[in-house]
Amino acid sequence: MRFIFKTDYDQDIRILKHSGYWWSYGILLAVLAALPFVVGSYLQSQVVFVLIYAIVGVALMILTGFTGQASLGHAAFLAIGAYTAAYLQKLGVPFIVYFPAAAILTGIVGAMVGFPALRLTGIYLVIATIAFAFIVEEILARWESVTHGNEGMRVRTLDIVGVPLPRDGEAFYFLCLFTLVGCILLALNLLRSPTGRAFIAIRDSETAGKSMGIDLAAYKVKSFAISAAITGLAGVLFAHKMTFISPEMFTLLLSIEFIMVIIIGGAFGVHGAVFGAIFIVMVDPFLTALKDDVPVLAAGIASSLGMASDAAGKLRDTMSSIGSAAGLMGAIYGLIIMMFILFEPYGLYGRWLKVKLFFQLFPLYKKATFKRQKTYVKSERNR
Repeated sequence: MRFIFKTDYDQDIRILKHSGYWWSYGILLAVLAALPFVVGSYLQSQVVFVLIYAIVGVALMILTGFTGQASLGHAAFLAIGAYTAAYLQKLGVPFIVYFPAAAILTGIVGAMVGFPALRLTGIYLVIATIAFAFIVEEILARWESVTHGNEGMRVRTLDIVGVPLPRDGEAFYFLCLFTLVGCILLALNLLRSPTGRAFIAIRDSETAGKSMGIDLAAYKVKSFAISAAITGLAGVLFAHKMTFISPEMFTLLLSIEFIMVIIIGGAFGVHGAVFGAIFIVMVDPFLTALKDDVPVLAAGIASSLGMASDAAGKLRDTMSSIGSAAGLMGAIYGLIIMMFILFEPYGLYGRWLKVKLFFQLFPLYKKATFKRQKTYVKSERNR
């Protein structure tokens, strides 16, 4: 059991609260550094996608988790970053130039989206961001002189000062890892700055924030810009990882997956972005494998129960047709979101905090400590 006695205000805003954090995060970084050398190429590729999704999750955490502004248009910001990288690379611009340039351009577009969205809240803001995503997707499909339209664009191997970084190599993995760590540190430092505290005040109560002198318009636009810029960085890495980009890759479904990252991971801390990214990226191959194995498993169960061969064959065909049904994956994702919202609204990170608190307080814990609290929407707080 650990007791922390705070003696100054700096301890409240310290990133690493005590020495235990240095050990735990140090071991975690060591494991991540050794990971590409001990796992196969497929698992390493999946971890790279986890890192890219986690970067987008950190960006959404700033906008949605910190500021309370919902968005279903972050696939469009990812597309802007990806196409900026592909186009500038085609012109011969080096990576060290187009990597930050993509973030700056995407941040400017994010600020432009934030201005008309200032007077919108809730479902209306979500609809506005969906409209923005559709507009960007249509522009990418029609602006053929730049984006090559629906034919898509090839993205060459990433090159840093003459050193190639193949998408399946260890160097590209470390680039994604360093980018994620940098984005997390940026988000944590932003959270403990006056800007981050203004974001949280806007999220909790715009009326109270305005009464304290917070410029709501300026901070909302700033939140959109920062979130979009970080997503633009992820877009550059995504383009190099895929080696080919087209408008069909940046649809509303991808934006929904990004929202699922913070819903499942937990929308109140940057750790949730990492937990959610791991879940989203790793659950897809698991569900695919499960879909392929269910008919075989059903046939085995039927045989063990002594069912006739005709009945077992019909059961296997039925399960196979269910497994290959269109929209099954989306239905499973929807069910997962519903289960998290109903039974664990604080996501995987919230569950981890409860488990950690259990061991910290053991054997002095109370059952009421782990009782799920009722959550309220903003319209219910004033009642």
